[in-house]
Amino acid sequence: MTGTPRPIDDPAGFIRAETRLRAVPMVPEIVLHLADEAVPIWQRTEEELGAMGLPPPFWAFAWAGGQALARHILDHPGIVAGARVLDFASGSGLVAIAAARAGAASVEAADIDPFAAHAIALNAAANGAAGIAVLPADLVGQDRGWDVVLAGDIAYERDTAERVFAWLFALAARGAAVWIGDPGRSYLPRERLVKIADYAVPVSRELEDSEIKHTSVWRPRAG
Repeated sequence: MTGTPRPIDDPAGFIRAETRLRAVPMVPEIVLHLADEAVPIWQRTEEELGAMGLPPPFWAFAWAGGQALARHILDHPGIVAGARVLDFASGSGLVAIAAARAGAASVEAADIDPFAAHAIALNAAANGAAGIAVLPADLVGQDRGWDVVLAGDIAYERDTAERVFAWLFALAARGAAVWIGDPGRSYLPRERLVKIADYAVPVSRELEDSEIKHTSVWRPRAG
């Protein structure tokens, strides 16, 4: 990364200007502020923050893992009904919004991207889920007593995946219900997981080199 990102003058205004509010393909009952293309919004994000080499704006797209996980939650609301829920690496807030709609007692959406917190708040409001608590922090290693922990598309980078899954397995071992959405990323520890469901998720060819991404919902293997 080149340079230190500067404070954001009007993040909500930037998000509205660079995205369009539209239905999510796999979860059409939820609308999000989504970008048309990846490279232009990535470049404008770097310009807005005055820094180069920033991570992609994950918050501006409905990634396959999140779409499948959100669909699964809405179709099986008992997963989160009445529970304290964390949506980890929330991005756009899609999975958090699905959990709120499915009857979670409380939902926290965590992401370290400085724009993501604002995108989550905007998207939650657009879907009547304004009670979602946004946590702009790295929660790996923490345990705030969540009943359910949800994570979509977190296995695309080796070091991050190893760190995050060690934490998720520890949460599962103490009794949290951990659910993971993944479209076949390289660093998913499949040998320690049980596949629950499969989905064919419509995605952008620019992002995934495909128009349909075969995506699965997983849970940690007992023991």
